[in-house]
Amino acid sequence: MIDLRLLREDPDRVRASQRARGEDVGIVDALLTADERRRSSSVRFDELRAEQKALGKLIPKAAGDEKAELLKKAGELSAAVKAADAEQDAAAEETQRLLLQLGNLVHPEVPIGGEDDFAVLETVGTPRDFGAEGFAPKDHLELGELLGAIDTERGAKVSGSRFYYLTGVGALLEFALVNAAMAQATAAGFTPVLTPALVKPKAMEGTGFLGQAADDVYHLDKDDLYLVGTSEVPLAAYHMDEILDAGELPRRYAGFSSCFRREAGSYGKDTRGIFRVHQFDKVEMFVYTTPEDAEAEHQRLLEWEKQWLTSLELPFRVVDLASGDLGSSATRKFDCEAWIPTQGKYRELTSTSNTTEFQSRRLSVRMREGKRVRPLATLNGTLCAVTRTIVAILENHQQADGSVRVPEALRPFLGGREVLEPVAR
Repeated sequence: MIDLRLLREDPDRVRASQRARGEDVGIVDALLTADERRRSSSVRFDELRAEQKALGKLIPKAAGDEKAELLKKAGELSAAVKAADAEQDAAAEETQRLLLQLGNLVHPEVPIGGEDDFAVLETVGTPRDFGAEGFAPKDHLELGELLGAIDTERGAKVSGSRFYYLTGVGALLEFALVNAAMAQATAAGFTPVLTPALVKPKAMEGTGFLGQAADDVYHLDKDDLYLVGTSEVPLAAYHMDEILDAGELPRRYAGFSSCFRREAGSYGKDTRGIFRVHQFDKVEMFVYTTPEDAEAEHQRLLEWEKQWLTSLELPFRVVDLASGDLGSSATRKFDCEAWIPTQGKYRELTSTSNTTEFQSRRLSVRMREGKRVRPLATLNGTLCAVTRTIVAILENHQQADGSVRVPEALRPFLGGREVLEPVAR
């Protein structure tokens, strides 16, 4: 959530951010009203309590009619205090409810607009010209079936649409990608973490995934637990309700988890293969740092993602997402999109978001500098979303006979394999 003090001092900045996101601007004035009610009711409660305490000291000293009058007044004050307390609680609850609906403040350099209004910052590598090589590229599912690596028919039989099995070299390729990604992350100083796949509502709400993204979240009603769509959630909540020493920042974690998404808004999109699925595995980078270093850390996360995609020898581009496509917690978000030959376009493989103090305020994660305690900043970055990365590797490194060349960086994690060969059927 944003700082209420900032809202009071510069409401126009918050209105502009909401407008840029395409969100309700009226909520700003509603929140200002609720906050004023909260503060005034708190003052009223304190005044009545002080009067009640002062009266309580007079009663034992009084006698006769004076005491009766004081007792009558004490009863009236008691009722007024209870009413003021209830009003204070109601105002605080309304303020909190509205505050949780506000998105993070959009960074001033973010392009304004919707999903198609991103800015391309950089293009790395050149897509292959398969026509010049004399053959038409196969898509990842056809290649995966030739390699005995992907089985979506049995995935659908067992679990429904958008589920799959990775078999043989497909399973080995996943393990290779995860191990290679973790090796890069640990070399960069990240602590590897295996995170829970189920979290409490506070963790999900605290990271901002029960707002815009609520329709994509799986909820277990009986247990009141959520399946995570990314290990960002348990990593952000890892230090929930804690105070970290500023001298120990940044703290960098690389989380591995299975991820679960309903893909509620993607009906009819990417229905073939494993590009958009309900369950996949991912290595996620997560950082706790000082607010002052957050923008520099954001650039570092982007560089680590670029290093990863470059090591896989994939052509990709870096885009600065537009304001309406950020998600509620991000002030700015960069995506790395790999070229997918059979789609003839770039598709998101990794992303990195600077969430500034938005998540730490909601999760009560703070930092101590001497005697001062204040919110810190959190950032996240996907290093390897496994299924999408497999899609990009198969399509970009395929050969005319249906085999797939293994990028050099992955070979040590695949037992030295240089090529994935079609299996006999």
